[in-house]
Amino acid sequence: MQIKQTRDTLSNTYYDAVKIRQLVFVKGQGVPRSIEIDSDEAYCLHFVLYDDSNLPAATCRILPDKNYNSATLQRMAVLPDYRGKHLGTLLLEHTLAFCRKQGFCKLSLHAQLTAKGFYDKMGFRAVGSVFEEAGIRHITMEMTL
Repeated sequence: MQIKQTRDTLSNTYYDAVKIRQLVFVKGQGVPRSIEIDSDEAYCLHFVLYDDSNLPAATCRILPDKNYNSATLQRMAVLPDYRGKHLGTLLLEHTLAFCRKQGFCKLSLHAQLTAKGFYDKMGFRAVGSVFEEAGIRHITMEMTL
């Protein structure tokens, strides 16, 4: 396994991230492509986890705030064939370590309710009320780093 990261929206790593997101969110969950790829793409750091055959399996991105004090974890996705193999955990642990090393104080995210338990186990806590985003129920979650 290998995890690559990029800010370059013309790189192969970024294209791999987008492919995963298209399969999971657009094709799999019906999220409109017009909101899945957004104006924050170039401001984010994109992570892609590759399997032992160097095939992209999971992705996420972080969007730092303007002061680089905190960041938002977004677009966390694992391809269906790789689910149940703890790749999401590996990717999130790597991303958390990166955020700590960068000096971020807090990481927040909008968790789909079906993924809330995963983020609970990883140390996030729910804040606020359930809301809809792209027709899917979410809750804001945060972690102090």
